Amino acid sequence: MTPEEEVLSPDDRDFVTALASGLEVILAFDEANPRMTLSEVAARTDMNRARARRFLLTLHALGYVRKQGRYFELAPRVLQLGYAFLSANNYRSVIQQVLEDITAESGESSSLGVLDGDAVTYVARSSAPHRLMAITLSVGTRLPAAHTSMGRALLAQLPDAELDAFLERVTLERHTDKTVTDKALLKKCILKVRQQGYAIADQELDSGLRSLAVPAFDANGKLLGAINISTNAARVDLDTLMREYLPLLQRKAREIRETVS
Repeated sequence: MTPEEEVLSPDDRDFVTALASGLEVILAFDEANPRMTLSEVAARTDMNRARARRFLLTLHALGYVRKQGRYFELAPRVLQLGYAFLSANNYRSVIQQVLEDITAESGESSSLGVLDGDAVTYVARSSAPHRLMAITLSVGTRLPAAHTSMGRALLAQLPDAELDAFLERVTLERHTDKTVTDKALLKKCILKVRQQGYAIADQELDSGLRSLAVPAFDANGKLLGAINISTNAARVDLDTLMREYLPLLQRKAREIRETVS
C-alpha cells in the first residue's frame, strides 16, 4: 500500500474526529430509524447527549437535518452527498442501461454494488415489478457483504491479507437456516468464487431470495463493483440461474469492460 493509500487511524493527528462524528450522526438515520429524538441519536452513535446535540444542531444549521418538535430527521439536502459520488463516476449512465437491459432480458431485478467496509452498498439498480425482500432495495441500501452474492464477488477480489482481516473482524449473524455463520466455511466459499468468477447466495440473507453476481471491471482493469440478478427461489431454480442468467451476466460484464474506460 502506497503512502497515499494508507488509511488514518482515529488517533492520528490528521484525523478530524468532529467530521467523523458528524457523518456518524447522519448514518444513524436509516429505514428503521427515519425520525429520532436526541436521546435516540445519542444511543445509536454511542455519544453523550451534549455531544450529539451539538452535531444535530450543526447539521440542522447546514440544512442536512430537519427538526420537528422533539424529533430530528434527514433533510433532502443529504442527497447531494450521494449525488456527488454518482456524478463523479461518469460510467453510471452506462451501468444503468446495462442493468435495465438485464431486467428486460431476464425479467428480474439487477443491481451494481460496491464494497463499503463490511457491507455492500447499492449504487445503481433496475427493479423488476415483483418484490423480493421484506426490505425495500434501492440506491444507497447496505447489506452484509458476507451473505450476498455481490458482496462475495467483491470479497473474492481482495488480496489475501485484506480478506483475512475482513474475516477476523466481521460478525456473521444468522438470517435464515441457510446462512453461513462459520468463518472457515465462508472463506472457502469466497475462495471458490475467486476461482470460478461468479458468486451465488442462496437464501442466506432472506428466505426465498436467490442471487447471482459477477465482478465488473472497466477497460483498464479497475474494479467498478459487482453486478447481480436477484430472483425468487420458488420461481427460478439453480439450474436456470446457471444455464440462463450466468451467461447473461458475464456478457453484460464484458460489455461494461468494453464500454467504460
